[in-house]
Amino acid sequence: MKIAVIGGDGTGPEVTREALKVLAAVAQDESFTYELTDLDWGGERYLETGEIIPEGGIETLRLHDSIYLGAVGHPDVAPGVIEKGLLLTLRFQLDQYINLRPVKLYPGVETPLAGKGPEDIDFVVVRENTEDLYAGIGGFLKKGTADEVATQTAIYSRKGCERWLRWAFEYTQKRNNPKGKRLTLVGKTNVLTFGHDLIWRTFQEIADDYPDVEADYNHVDACCMWFVKNPEYYDVIATTNMFGDIITDLGAMIQGGMGVAAGGNINPDPGGTSMYEPMGGSAPKYTGQDVINPIAAIGAMGMLLEHSGKPAAGKRVLNAIQSVTGNKMKSQSAGKMGFSTTEIGDLVCEAL
Repeated sequence: MKIAVIGGDGTGPEVTREALKVLAAVAQDESFTYELTDLDWGGERYLETGEIIPEGGIETLRLHDSIYLGAVGHPDVAPGVIEKGLLLTLRFQLDQYINLRPVKLYPGVETPLAGKGPEDIDFVVVRENTEDLYAGIGGFLKKGTADEVATQTAIYSRKGCERWLRWAFEYTQKRNNPKGKRLTLVGKTNVLTFGHDLIWRTFQEIADDYPDVEADYNHVDACCMWFVKNPEYYDVIATTNMFGDIITDLGAMIQGGMGVAAGGNINPDPGGTSMYEPMGGSAPKYTGQDVINPIAAIGAMGMLLEHSGKPAAGKRVLNAIQSVTGNKMKSQSAGKMGFSTTEIGDLVCEAL
């Protein structure tokens, strides 16, 4: 297994260190080998060179099975520069058309939802990752004047809808929820009557190929309501790029915060290169203090293993995380965990 590692900015390298520590431990236990390529892409390099991705960088990444990303975001670089120049560029250039976001409440982790526990909050969002408003189609007319007009066009293709939704149906089958296999499409068909009509028709047609999966639908506003009221209803959700960006942050909050949320940007095609990352930011104010929570970063490594042909190793990492959150940690907040960043990594290794 060949993994490119981008520690990134702020506390990114610190949480990456703990994720790699867990990778080394589980690789020894499960008897598999891997190769790491360390890449210094991030804010510091950008400030020194003006480059976000160096020449030939995409080709370098294509030689790897997976990319592990710690965090990006530098206080001396304008917001969005690194995020767009690195994250969005990699998603599009490497055709990572699936964004996978488990929303799982770990034992011992607090949720703001009264009366809900780990058995209630355990679903997955499959977000389309390369189309919609993120395609970057649009422009200005008479910019800077009183008559200015701005356009931002959402793009949906039959191919893009088909591959994302079919993957979501197959993932729902594999997840095999004992409560029942249900895939809920989340959109806004009553208002977005062109693009979301294409998605809805594609969804219905593909559903015929998966009779064991209940094909369900929510408007996105209703989905946000049910996330809070009845999260136990959901198994797998399929949604568009923009709506997915929004509802997964709500999902992160009900699972205990960005410090525990991990995700993957996946190209599931043969030879595709996927990227896994914690959802929290670079948290520069905690840099070098050894107090940041690495649980999300370790969870991202577990996802990398699960989707890179090592599902048993990925499951062991997930189980170890839950043992540590349930039995050891006092809090998921930086500096309040009861342990340092390094010690949390050690505890997960012990729990393996």
